[in-house]
Amino acid sequence: MCIEQAREVLRIEAEGILAVEARLDSEFAKAVELIMACPTRVILTGIGKSGIIGQKIAATLNSTGTASFFLHPVEAVHGDLGIVDPRDVVLAISYSGKTAELGPLLASLKNRGNRIIGMTGDRTSPLAVAADAVLDVGVPREACPLGLAPTASTTASLAMGDALAVVLLDRKQFKESDFLRNHPGGSLGERLKVKVAEVMLTGAAVPMVPLDADLIDAIGVMNDKNLGAVLVMAGEDGVAGILTDGDVRRLVTRHRDLSGLALAEVMTPAPKTIDGELLAADALSLMQRHEITILAVTDGAGRLRGVLHLQDLLGKGEFRFLV
Repeated sequence: MCIEQAREVLRIEAEGILAVEARLDSEFAKAVELIMACPTRVILTGIGKSGIIGQKIAATLNSTGTASFFLHPVEAVHGDLGIVDPRDVVLAISYSGKTAELGPLLASLKNRGNRIIGMTGDRTSPLAVAADAVLDVGVPREACPLGLAPTASTTASLAMGDALAVVLLDRKQFKESDFLRNHPGGSLGERLKVKVAEVMLTGAAVPMVPLDADLIDAIGVMNDKNLGAVLVMAGEDGVAGILTDGDVRRLVTRHRDLSGLALAEVMTPAPKTIDGELLAADALSLMQRHEITILAVTDGAGRLRGVLHLQDLLGKGEFRFLV
């Protein structure tokens, strides 16, 4: 009984998010442009459950490149309003859009010239009317059987905040290295602030074959090392190219017999490399930018020193440190 009831709650909350997604319109784009044009900060405000959601959204915006802070609406009208710059954009959250505590604050903010984004479930509410852009988070029903406790509505508001943060992240070209600077004490930060040389694979673990190797032998080395690629070497430490498992799959669809193909003809020449002295965060950013999962690690003279795979940064198992 309790399992089915829990499933019903999850279905209702998912239903709410889908309803919000279906109504997403130009008002969302307007909200993004207001924040992009803001030279200062985004102020989140709301009371009760909406205030808690606002605090979380502010934290997410801060960690993804949009300076933000949460301002309690009651404290604001009792002196804390002094922290607000007229150039700040305010994101006010109230599902009903009629929260009494927000009224005096919104009036003061409008008088100061602040631009306001309203996140509400009622497009005709006082909050929506006062706002320069409205984020509609109305849901068909709450998961609470009494229809009283905010449940699906707070989930939808949280999801809308995440959507806003991610779109802004993309617009601002926020990178993993930026994320690292904002999370120096977190587990991801710890994993990404080491040098590439500290986490790369070296020696016998590096999949590599000489340029004149047989293609079938190269595929065999790729399979043995289990990194999804093999480096093709020019001389002892020069990287001439790379052959990936994706390359092999494409070759198989075009050729019945691979034995007659030369490795130099099917490899990708001049693959992406990274200096071992750069941060793991830089490697992750490079992988994301070029949509690749493996990097040859070189020194300042371009000599191969190791190889780095995406799974060593974010994937399965523990992040490996050389000691």
